[in-house]
Amino acid sequence: MHFVITCIDKAGQPELRQANRPDHINHLVEHEDCIVAAGPTLDGETPNGSVLIMEFDDLDGAQAFADGDPYYKAGVFESVSIKPWKKVFPKD
Repeated sequence: MHFVITCIDKAGQPELRQANRPDHINHLVEHEDCIVAAGPTLDGETPNGSVLIMEFDDLDGAQAFADGDPYYKAGVFESVSIKPWKKVFPKD
């Protein structure tokens, strides 16, 4: 099952985000087989959040992934939402 994980950064967090980026990237690499698409949202050229489309067996798996994200643990995010998602296009 696919899930969209949408994370919005707290205002004024670019340094905290950058300081935790290597650990965040390692977390993504550890779950690479679950990633459909992932990347930051931007305010101009400055990251201000993240959107990930991922595949997990259930919501608990998606929640565990989000809770384990070093950005989340470091307090970068103001909010995190996880919603089931259905892929329609492109068709497989």
